[in-house]
Amino acid sequence: MSVKRITPNIELMVGLFVILGIVTASYLSVVLGETNLFKQPGYEVIARFSSSTGLKEGAALEIAGVKVGSVKTISLDREDYESIVVLNIEHDIQLTDDSIASIRTAGIIGDRFIKLTPGGSDIMLEHGDEISETESSIVIEELISKYIFESKSKD
Repeated sequence: MSVKRITPNIELMVGLFVILGIVTASYLSVVLGETNLFKQPGYEVIARFSSSTGLKEGAALEIAGVKVGSVKTISLDREDYESIVVLNIEHDIQLTDDSIASIRTAGIIGDRFIKLTPGGSDIMLEHGDEISETESSIVIEELISKYIFESKSKD
């Protein structure tokens, strides 16, 4: 009995197929993971909220519905008990010092994101500056319970 040997052409084709699969999987992991391998880093500004319920690190920053950055970190100010959110904004987006940062919900029960509303000032925010005007997130559960308890007290 003789053993057939695989021809070099088939081995070459299988090797190219495996390499193509690895390259495709790597590309998809970078794109779907939203990794910033090829983007220039932006600048960071700070926003303080009385509540950042539902907001997560990596959440989008939007101006007029267009993504212009992401939430880098969320921490607690242990003296004032406020949420400190560090925003990473794309380098080519310039915000004025009277801009407003609002925590919004995408849809009724969707993910939270930060809506940035530019102001009319001539002074631009720079790396490390703070957005002074903020609007905290609205917690649907609190509104519903408030409505239920208020309607019961009227009965």
